[in-house]
Amino acid sequence: MKSILIMGAAMAAIGLAGCEESSTQQERRAQEQVSQQSNAVAGMPAIVNFAEKKMMKDILELRDKMTPTYTYLAGEQQGVIGEKVCDSLGYGLSGATQYTNPQKVTYNGNGNAVIAQADPNGLYSPAATEGTWVLCKIPNNDKIEPQYIEPRVIVLTFPKEARK
Repeated sequence: MKSILIMGAAMAAIGLAGCEESSTQQERRAQEQVSQQSNAVAGMPAIVNFAEKKMMKDILELRDKMTPTYTYLAGEQQGVIGEKVCDSLGYGLSGATQYTNPQKVTYNGNGNAVIAQADPNGLYSPAATEGTWVLCKIPNNDKIEPQYIEPRVIVLTFPKEARK
């Protein structure tokens, strides 16, 4: 019986030795304690109208309607609307927008790891880009075609002349 207890204690010691907490885990634990303390002292905001969440919902729903729009180059100076690119449909998409999750979790023998995942076309999209995909109306035609525009753009639901 005594040897079983000694063996159990030894196994527990070996198990604990392999479970040392990393500095990252220590930081995460300490940060969680600070966050809990701040919530206890200051509390959470008493938000009851959720106006910003409602506004985001409205924006997402309006974007989903594919409204006719007008796309312009962003001017060199802040707040200046530059040359018109095209009459457009919708608000444009960042060139880095991906249809599928860009990362996946996989088991690599030492635990889980996050690795890049290809888009449905088999290519790996960048994490960021300056370009925007815009659905432009072809001049003198009702056809809509995607255009990739590298300079920054401004997309309005009304022509810029109407701003005056």
